[in-house]
Amino acid sequence: MQLTFSKGGIQMINQSHKWGVLLACTALTGTLLAACGDSQPQSKTADPKTGGAPAAQGDAKPAARGSATVALYDRGRVPAEEGTMDKNRWTEWVNKNGPTDVKYVLIPRNDSVTKYNTLFAAGDVPDVINEYDTAYRDLLYQQKQLLPLDDLIDKYAPNYKKLLADYPQLRKAGTKPDGKLYEIGRLQGTMSMYSLIIREDWLKKLNLQVPQTPEELLKVAKAFTEQDPDGDGKKNTYGISLAADTGMAISKMFGDAGWVVKDGKLTYDWDRAKASNEFKKKLFDEGVADKDYLTDKNGEKAKQDWLSGKLGIYAMQHSQQLNPGLNNYQTLKKNVPAAEILPIPLPKTQFGQFSMNFLNPAQMTTVVYRGAKDPVAAIKYIDFMATKETASMMKYGMEGVHWKTGANNCPVPIDVEKNKKELIYVPDLAMQTSPDLVGPCNKTESSFDPQIPDQKAYLDFIQKARAAYEKPERPIPDLTLSEHMPTLPSDLAKTSADLNLQITGIWAKSVVSGAAYPIDKAFADAKGVWEKGGGKQLEDWYAKWYAENKDKAFLSQDIYKFLN
Repeated sequence: MQLTFSKGGIQMINQSHKWGVLLACTALTGTLLAACGDSQPQSKTADPKTGGAPAAQGDAKPAARGSATVALYDRGRVPAEEGTMDKNRWTEWVNKNGPTDVKYVLIPRNDSVTKYNTLFAAGDVPDVINEYDTAYRDLLYQQKQLLPLDDLIDKYAPNYKKLLADYPQLRKAGTKPDGKLYEIGRLQGTMSMYSLIIREDWLKKLNLQVPQTPEELLKVAKAFTEQDPDGDGKKNTYGISLAADTGMAISKMFGDAGWVVKDGKLTYDWDRAKASNEFKKKLFDEGVADKDYLTDKNGEKAKQDWLSGKLGIYAMQHSQQLNPGLNNYQTLKKNVPAAEILPIPLPKTQFGQFSMNFLNPAQMTTVVYRGAKDPVAAIKYIDFMATKETASMMKYGMEGVHWKTGANNCPVPIDVEKNKKELIYVPDLAMQTSPDLVGPCNKTESSFDPQIPDQKAYLDFIQKARAAYEKPERPIPDLTLSEHMPTLPSDLAKTSADLNLQITGIWAKSVVSGAAYPIDKAFADAKGVWEKGGGKQLEDWYAKWYAENKDKAFLSQDIYKFLN
């Protein structure tokens, strides 16, 4: 899901408005913070291979166990024979090997805010709140419902304290405007998430080169549409998609990401928006894109055209290990055995050369309720979840039971079907863990077996995609990833959502209307809507936020510090 400011940012802003409306209807309650005890942190670590009870390290006497309540998403994924989401082999493992007695509070993933509202209203809030949504966590901060964690981490969380020291970007992402650390995050590792892909066999057949500019991209797309690249004697191919991810790729090609930094100030960039939509209109007018792309809301038709071998240029998410990238590649090869695909850098425009989205390397997931009965127990639980050993256990299961060492020296499943049953529900329990701590085996590449031809071919594709998109000289044009964008006040969030909906519609109408609605008229109309609808207030708010936070916020340049 991540239009990037427009795509990811709007989504976040809409959510911010939703949380604001919902929480405004519920009086948040809280109790006074219980005084921290003077017990020392427990020095023990679980054996990652056996899952057995951890051995004490050093001469320190183990501290008395505290207890904490912890919010846990429930998606209904737990097989009946595994128990329930709050009582299963993995929650038992955490309670057996961790320093805290944990009682889990189940939260429906698809309606978490309603559940949290109910818990706040009843005064029965979990000590540890796990929630992916940035806007909701920020709203809790604004409502003063969160506990600052700096001192607790310093005294009782040596593992997470070390992560903060080793990865200062993690502290930047978790620190709120008052300068205190409130949010706990995890290290996922990072990689480029999307590729603009071209049918390399069609390039060869038509004696064309990889396009380097928008003009060359149009030329190639036109040839793919008109010169029968699949050789079936029919005019049934088209050059490029404008739907979903491919439309996003074209926007990114022009650096069209909404809010950009110009002359040291954050501003809304109209020139890039106009240029990207002008190029989309040109592609549409030249007949090289599907005329019905606006009805292809989720890009499913474009995907099927790609998989059936009728589309020449297509953007696809490639970062999810074996799915969907490899599956899509296998389907294409099954349908068109001669197909060859190549990820290409986005062509360079007058605004520079850019890339698309990245996986968030420092994802914030967790906060502690200010009324936690035992904050020390809560932070010790968080610290236990932050260890490399716990990350390994949550990612792979137990050695000899769920995995063995493979040819690439990384864990490989012993029994795939067994793992599907016993590990499918673990990711929500593991949302505080840092999978990147397991090392190179966390990389997508470790999931592929180079001895299997189609996996080797897709592994080569992934490596070419990294080379195309993971370079600071071809940065993402966004201010930051959507999860790290600042959360607007609820009134401005609604203003932003309304304006973006209207302006997106204006651009789309121009793209498909030919001479009847030229791009210059759409540009003027869009700016008029912006000016009348409160765009100036958005500009002022973002400019002020950037001026105050540009040196301490997690911005796009921080992503590249995680690449290796």
